[in-house]
Amino acid sequence: MAAPDDLAQSAIYRHPFDNVFARMLPRLLHAPRWTRLRRALSRRWPMPALASDVRDVVYASWWVDVRHAPSPPPGHHYVVHAGRTPYTILSYRHGHFGPALAGPLRALMPSPQQSNWRWYLRRDDDPDGTPVVLFDRNVMDQLAFVAGARAFSDAMQPHLSVRFAHVLDADGGGHTLIEGGHGSAPALRLQWQVAAGWDDTTWSAAFGGHHALLRFLTCQDEAIARTCDGHWASTRIDLPVELTHLRPLHLQGTLQCPRLQAMGVALPDGLAFHLPRVPFRVVSERLL
Repeated sequence: MAAPDDLAQSAIYRHPFDNVFARMLPRLLHAPRWTRLRRALSRRWPMPALASDVRDVVYASWWVDVRHAPSPPPGHHYVVHAGRTPYTILSYRHGHFGPALAGPLRALMPSPQQSNWRWYLRRDDDPDGTPVVLFDRNVMDQLAFVAGARAFSDAMQPHLSVRFAHVLDADGGGHTLIEGGHGSAPALRLQWQVAAGWDDTTWSAAFGGHHALLRFLTCQDEAIARTCDGHWASTRIDLPVELTHLRPLHLQGTLQCPRLQAMGVALPDGLAFHLPRVPFRVVSERLL
């Protein structure tokens, strides 16, 4: 069994292409002096709230042996059932991602694609409360957003894909393809079709019912990440998911995820579903 990886090491950025610019960019994004200055400024002037009209969210979740999970942040513990813990990859397209204060002008902002890879935690002092997301990997398809997030955020440290396709067909089927090239973005290939109904008996039994399961996997108000320099960062989010809008999917075809397959996960066994759209806000961020 492979030992849990170091989230601080996996947060380090590597550009997908090997050239002079690729060798310079990580030094700029990881510049210690800028990081110290940004953190000092953010204590006086918090980051502005960000908003996005997210659409075409596809959740895919698996049970993973908890021994593969990295150490949780202080004051938190993993959600564990029969020695396993949930792991989710959700991919989606933003809808004009930018400062909430921009109002109607936010319509001028681009709409990048993103994929979040995450574990689930409980707070030690609130074990029955809303679960907390622990980011394992984050991927985006536009360099401006990757660089901007890394330059101005500790909790969101995305990697740039060399190819990112998140496609939903008219019949509800589709696929997600992420290629990292020579960079640090993880690879992924998922395909799915619309399912006739929910097939989540094992999952539901672990969470006390179907609706409790869906609420656990989708309704969070906080995400934690490990920074490149070894700090824990927390971001507060607002994600009002309507459970009645979720639609079951069936994973099929060619499925590849070296990250999960190295942990012994059988990809066809994943639980998948689709959320057509949801408003999303990044409310605040702080170091723990």
